[in-house]
Amino acid sequence: MCAIREDGAVPPYGPRPSPPASGPIRRAELDRLLELAVHDTGVFAGAVFLLASHGQALQLEVAKGLPAESLTPWSRVALSSPVPVAEALRQRRLVWLSDPEELARRYPRTAIALPYHCAAAAAPIVTGTRDWGTLLLLWPGSDTPGAAGPEPDQVAAVCRRLGRFLRAAADTGHAVRPGPTPRTLPQAPAHSRDPAEALAATDLVERFPEGICSLGLKGEFTYVSATAATLLGGSVPELTGTRPWQSLPWCTDSPFEECFRGALVSHRPVYFTALRPPDQWLAFELYPDASGVSVRMSPTGPGPASRAGPARTGTFLGERIPLGEVYQVLHLAAALSEAVGVRDVVDLITEEILATFGARTVALLAAEDGRMRVIGRRGYNPGLLEHFDGAPLTCPAPPVRVLATGRPCFFATFEELSHAYPPVVRQEGLHAWAFLPLITSGRPVGSCVFAFDRPHPFSEQERVVFTALAGLVAQALERARLYDASKELAQTLQAALLPDSLPDVPGLDAAARYLPAARGMDIGGDFYDLVRVDDTTAVAFIGDVQGHNVTAAALMGRIRPALRSHAVTGTAPVQALTQANRQLVDLDPGRFVSCLYVHLDLARRRAVLATAGHPPPILRHPDGHAEVLSLPPGLLLGIDPDTDYPSTEIPLTPGTVLALYTDGLVETPGVDLDDAMSGLAARLAQARFQPMDRLATALIDHARRTAPMTDDIALLLIGLAATG
Repeated sequence: MCAIREDGAVPPYGPRPSPPASGPIRRAELDRLLELAVHDTGVFAGAVFLLASHGQALQLEVAKGLPAESLTPWSRVALSSPVPVAEALRQRRLVWLSDPEELARRYPRTAIALPYHCAAAAAPIVTGTRDWGTLLLLWPGSDTPGAAGPEPDQVAAVCRRLGRFLRAAADTGHAVRPGPTPRTLPQAPAHSRDPAEALAATDLVERFPEGICSLGLKGEFTYVSATAATLLGGSVPELTGTRPWQSLPWCTDSPFEECFRGALVSHRPVYFTALRPPDQWLAFELYPDASGVSVRMSPTGPGPASRAGPARTGTFLGERIPLGEVYQVLHLAAALSEAVGVRDVVDLITEEILATFGARTVALLAAEDGRMRVIGRRGYNPGLLEHFDGAPLTCPAPPVRVLATGRPCFFATFEELSHAYPPVVRQEGLHAWAFLPLITSGRPVGSCVFAFDRPHPFSEQERVVFTALAGLVAQALERARLYDASKELAQTLQAALLPDSLPDVPGLDAAARYLPAARGMDIGGDFYDLVRVDDTTAVAFIGDVQGHNVTAAALMGRIRPALRSHAVTGTAPVQALTQANRQLVDLDPGRFVSCLYVHLDLARRRAVLATAGHPPPILRHPDGHAEVLSLPPGLLLGIDPDTDYPSTEIPLTPGTVLALYTDGLVETPGVDLDDAMSGLAARLAQARFQPMDRLATALIDHARRTAPMTDDIALLLIGLAATG
């Protein structure tokens, strides 16, 4: 079996089998076909993912136009993973992503790791019923002039060509398997120049007042002018062949690496400024092509790079989202995956996500029964949200409209917002807004609104991260609503299976508690009951069905009524357990049941007890000392139809307290069970005299604080009124 992490990645455990002797030849042909695919479709980059031998994961084999390390998050992914390359092969269809926002909406996890302006297509490589892998193609985003994407027919044609090759290789016994590490195809060498011509070109570059350098696909310096070396604080020999963010200490805290990746992946110019200590500001311009990135740099003042030169088109990343903030977003994504109920999701959004993006206010709205409902807010005046609470989904207001379009809306100023939605009323202290649709599996879940206390021009990277985060919030909110619905259903079912309340019996003070262990369902197999037979007689019993899930609860729903039917007639403990045992054996449910049955005779001040493999009760005497009662053991219900259940009689003097409980109250990993029961007896003694309801609460609270909830807990306390 191959281990697959929750995020879809498959760890590369152990060495993989070496390819056959003809492997290099076959891989060379695969490389040629990838180069041909990139050329024929007109994209700037492509990659081939091959299906692992076990058929459960895809592995990146080779990349062209981008270093393979740029695709590290998907170098090995589970076929079931929600990423484009896996979905394309899993569903045997073309996955087309024409812009970053579409990527963020459909694949938020992928978009957070790849927040760059590019378009992509993932196409399955198949032949007949056989799956071979996936072809990934990248090209500049759709709003780039002249950057039309490939034709779907072209993509299908190159995939057929790849499929035929892979099938032929496999049929001849030389299947192309994923190699030990992904490969990056080298770029074609530059056109050779006459030495004199090359020298003239170098002289030309050196005359520029700006620094000029060139970076390869992996970010290494391939050329550095003398001026560039001086501005960077190094020398030409020292810098050549190194990466700036590795060889220049001050670059580790600059946006250089992120901007290089952004230029390379988006194939758009990128501009940023960086401070070279102690006080030298530099403006950088990055121009990418198929062979790498050309860089021009010049001294400037602090602020956007565009101040250092004429107006440009491209992407300015001088105010990009810091890498630390990206990690914080990933942390929030992980936290969202752990959120259980709707309240958890709301608290996480209003308390943590608000601070992450520097917003002043946030509101979370859910789509319910064709209307919007405000389910969470932070910083907003409640009156400002009344207009949206209960608004129909046909309302043209931005928080509702984004659900209809499925696209987020960003407004850098109030003027932009009022132009798009004239009825809006200016809100004091708020100057920019992000309206995010929460959509999962094609269903509208709600919307999230962030507002800022100053004008905020949302960068392209921010928009992508916001959009991706909205997808994660939508998924978390949908899971939380399902959890809340399941919890409500479970609580209703549990309430139907357990007593609504305990009866009033003259001379008795009784209290009960039930606490399930199974997080997410809140239902289990522990049960209890107190039955009034007449004014001086009562029956109490407590039990535990093996397991703590719906199946255990269903069996509990059958055994408890059976025991209660014996109790209402005043059946003695021995007969009650014997008959219940035979009924359970006849049912043959495949589960066993423990039970402690107590017949209380208040007129004679005595109790008769019998146990079927259940933890013994604890008796607190009127003087305050408590003991664990020693009862003759009886076999669990449901094992042997001829089992005998011996009984024990004890006196009940006024002021006595009898504690019946299931093992979840006392069992703690690493603690001896006898010691745990003795500890419960000691707590009962220390509690001294107080109403049973208060005592039950104290015992349950102690269990919650001191031990992990690994099993259901049921507790039934019965106190005999002290004489005056």
